[in-house]
Amino acid sequence: MSREIWDPGLQSERTRLAWVRTAVMLATGGIAGAGLVLRHGPPPATGVSAVAFALAALSGAVLLTRTGVRFRRVQGALHGGRPVDSRPDALLAWLGTLCAVAGAAVFVLSA
Repeated sequence: MSREIWDPGLQSERTRLAWVRTAVMLATGGIAGAGLVLRHGPPPATGVSAVAFALAALSGAVLLTRTGVRFRRVQGALHGGRPVDSRPDALLAWLGTLCAVAGAAVFVLSA
């Protein structure tokens, strides 16, 4: 018996909104963190923290620009009964979060 993967509910739309929230938080958090470090950070750690926050902001921006492509790819896979692979986007979100945490840790420990 073949079972359809597609569910007519709004799961994929909610997932898209979750990706958008994640991307926006990474981008804005990275920009805000870099600005804070550049204004108030101690000189030795300013560069490291600013670069880490900038990488977090960049990963958020890339995730945000990929939102439409990812949504269409997921919709096509679900309608076609194919598995969905979000590993590259999940890895990018994980790396962006790791950069934000590393930037914050360096900033706090050097203050």
